[in-house]
Amino acid sequence: MTDEASKQTKQTELSERLALLKKNKAFIVGVSILAFWVLSAIFGKLLARYDQDFADYESISSAPSLKYWFGTDSSGRDVYSRVIIGSRIIIVISFLATLLGAFIGASLGLTAGYLKGKFDMILMRILEAVSAIPVIIIALLAVAAIGRASSIITILIIGFIFTPNVARTVRAAVLGESELEYVAAAKLRTEKTSHILFREVLPNVLPTLIVEFTVRLGYAIFAVATLSFLGAGLEAGSPDWGTQVADTWSLIFSKIWWPTLFPSLAIASLAVSINLISDALLEVFEL
Repeated sequence: MTDEASKQTKQTELSERLALLKKNKAFIVGVSILAFWVLSAIFGKLLARYDQDFADYESISSAPSLKYWFGTDSSGRDVYSRVIIGSRIIIVISFLATLLGAFIGASLGLTAGYLKGKFDMILMRILEAVSAIPVIIIALLAVAAIGRASSIITILIIGFIFTPNVARTVRAAVLGESELEYVAAAKLRTEKTSHILFREVLPNVLPTLIVEFTVRLGYAIFAVATLSFLGAGLEAGSPDWGTQVADTWSLIFSKIWWPTLFPSLAIASLAVSINLISDALLEVFEL
């Protein structure tokens, strides 16, 4: 089979899988929930009923009502507005952190899987050592060394933590692809290594990388929320969902549950939507 025929066959197969994906119920539900939160992140100021710092001192810790749909917190701030506005923080940080980890991890995985040999062995041992340490412990150690994390620091920390797992997944896929005819043909044409990796091999391992990206994105959401809850994330009083839960969870013992429940549900729904998308991709692409 010629390279051109092989490419056409793969394009046809991809089109068929995408058609199946559009009919997958889990994928549709996941995308719908994710789309809601993405729209909230983009148009939060328009969807929110009040400013994130607006405080009604006559309605402190007010239960959900027609005026305040999700109630108010102990400072009289509208919980609904803060949940909607806070979606931008967690989505942007989680996405950028996962993107960073996927980019570095994919680059390392492509290189290790293609070159093999000592470089592959040494790199994999280093990455395995890093990935053996729990995510939150690495994040907390990093934050302890530099102080409370800013958005950029949080992105760098989580991106670094995700790099080993992405690299190992991509490497495994590349090891299989590197033995196929199209790679041998590219070598015979004396193509540069960078061309073979990013123009020949990468498109064929892209489904694997996309699935790994969605899996890590789900972990990133919990990582960002957990750091904020533990006081190692953004500044206190931020509408970030993890910070909201951290600031209000103790009120549950006073039967004031709404300031904690709604941001917690937001975290859970966003994570579930990513997991549904990831499961659908795994099923359709049979990875």
